[in-house]
Amino acid sequence: MNTESNAGLVDRLARYDEVVEVGVGNRPSVAAGLAERGCSVTATDIYDRESPEGVRFVRDDVTDPAGSLYRGADAVYALNCPPELQRPLVEAARGADADCLFTTLGGDPAVVEATPETVGNQTVFRAKP
Repeated sequence: MNTESNAGLVDRLARYDEVVEVGVGNRPSVAAGLAERGCSVTATDIYDRESPEGVRFVRDDVTDPAGSLYRGADAVYALNCPPELQRPLVEAARGADADCLFTTLGGDPAVVEATPETVGNQTVFRAKP
């Protein structure tokens, strides 16, 4: 992800005090940017990952959420979220009573009911509660 995209995503997500990034992978720059802006950030992935300073990492599988990880979050988000993970992502956010936002990869569609929003040169989908 390029820096311009990251800046727009960080600006959009920095509206929230506490966020959970699902499936951080090897691209923690948005999580790091949010932590630098004062957000409380938890990054998750099914594999152990290095996390930047100020970002808490928890190994988690959103398709089998424990529930408590997401409680207290204002927003749950995922970048490059594949269609098969969009429903579990929405359910995790719904269980936490948090907003759910995600981007897709390339031509992947949003398969959940969501409102698209242009952020920089990306489309961010905000799933309906």
